[in-house]
Amino acid sequence: MVRARGFYDMNFRACLAELIGTFSLIFVGVLVGHHLGGVPGGLLGVAIGHGLAIACLASATGAISGGHLNPAVTVAMMATRRIDAVNGACYIASQLIGAVLAALAAQFILGDNGAAAVLNGTPALASGTTMAMGFVAEMIATFFLVFVIFGTAVDGRGPKVGAWFIGMTVTLGILAIGPLTGGALNPARWFGPALVGRNFADFLLYFGGPIVGGLLAAFTYQAIMTSPEADPA
Repeated sequence: MVRARGFYDMNFRACLAELIGTFSLIFVGVLVGHHLGGVPGGLLGVAIGHGLAIACLASATGAISGGHLNPAVTVAMMATRRIDAVNGACYIASQLIGAVLAALAAQFILGDNGAAAVLNGTPALASGTTMAMGFVAEMIATFFLVFVIFGTAVDGRGPKVGAWFIGMTVTLGILAIGPLTGGALNPARWFGPALVGRNFADFLLYFGGPIVGGLLAAFTYQAIMTSPEADPA
């Protein structure tokens, strides 16, 4: 019997690392958003919480899976041939599953406030922000994020400081566009709370914006910034 080679070639350890890392990001994001979302100056705390989660968990999972923790990052790596389609699909599935499990855990922990917390934890457009404006905001912020990932984690010439610069970029992105879109910069960050809270408004914005921004950053870095000897691909 001929076995499905692609299935057996999946790196399940790496996929589990992606699930755990993404779970941590969404779990922290929903809870911090619940605690600080309505507090004056709370945006700073929300941004720092997300940034620390990414910095810590991407550093912890980097040696195992590369620490993507974001479908937009995985799509960018697939497009530039740094991960194959089978493992890339496994990564994305693991990230989305981790996001849903995290949203469910946050909902359970918060008890009677759980449903409201999940809805509040779902990035959403602010009043006066159109779909087009939000799409461009998410695209640009994710462009910065993936550009930094390529410069610090992919390029062999970059500074090797774990994922701290990546976490700082997430913090900056949320500070910049959080009041406009909720600052997802990551389809999984929207998907988990949205699925649990049954709130699917602006699906194309929160998937399309980050993925387009990530692809633009990946191709820009690869085409212009990367020298052949520094590019492991």
